[in-house]
Amino acid sequence: MGIIFENITDLDLRETLDCGQCFRWSEQSDGSFRGIVRGRFAQVRMDGNDLFLDGAEESDRMMWRDYFDLDLDYGKVKRELSALHPVLAQAARFAPGIRILNQEPFEALISFIISQNNNIKRITGIVDRLCENFGQEIQEGRFAFPTAERLASLSPDDLAPIRAGFRHRYIIDAAQKVADGTVDLESLRYLPYDEARAELMKITGVGVKVADCVLLYGLHRLDGFPLDVWMKRAMAALFPDLTPKDFGQYAGIAQQYIFHYSRMHPELFDN
Repeated sequence: MGIIFENITDLDLRETLDCGQCFRWSEQSDGSFRGIVRGRFAQVRMDGNDLFLDGAEESDRMMWRDYFDLDLDYGKVKRELSALHPVLAQAARFAPGIRILNQEPFEALISFIISQNNNIKRITGIVDRLCENFGQEIQEGRFAFPTAERLASLSPDDLAPIRAGFRHRYIIDAAQKVADGTVDLESLRYLPYDEARAELMKITGVGVKVADCVLLYGLHRLDGFPLDVWMKRAMAALFPDLTPKDFGQYAGIAQQYIFHYSRMHPELFDN
């Protein structure tokens, strides 16, 4: 059982799955990754330009194709972005295999609420405990991400086992507002960007940065450009005369290239 996508270029699994845009993948000793997406388990690996999803059902082929954004020509995107600025061209060459995943919007919302003032290892641990305690078991020891309705039925105190501290209240508020329709996540794909961001910020604990992450990583708004402290430094040092809007419709992909490049080159900020 499994799925193969042939002749896939511009995809590096480690760069894509371990860059902080998602938190449910674990790298194995052979370089493959195990993860759960929309309640489906797969172990993914690259062999040359072929992407293998071991354990995946053929009926889910389109879901996985969408998840890895295989229909977008990232080579063309890189060429367009590289033409905008020589430093961006350098960043794009440094991590050519990063793609923006098409994640489930509610999972992205809760994951990035959890991400506040946290590191990737701890975020992953909290997300794992959330799924183990409140998600549906899909295979022995493997759990889907809990639904908004399931979390909305809980109180912040019920979340004590996940050990997310002050974020418990934010998680429950988010779940309740999604479950009762106060925030309609799917509609945010089509609203003007600033309006979509404002809708997300109705949720307690969701500020500009978390909203931008949800729009980019959960709703595939590729014009999104999350700015944390590190990215603000990178923009000031590398692109002092540009704003995120200058990167156009693929600003979110540019953001990934800049983020990765700057994190791997801290010497850029020594002066």
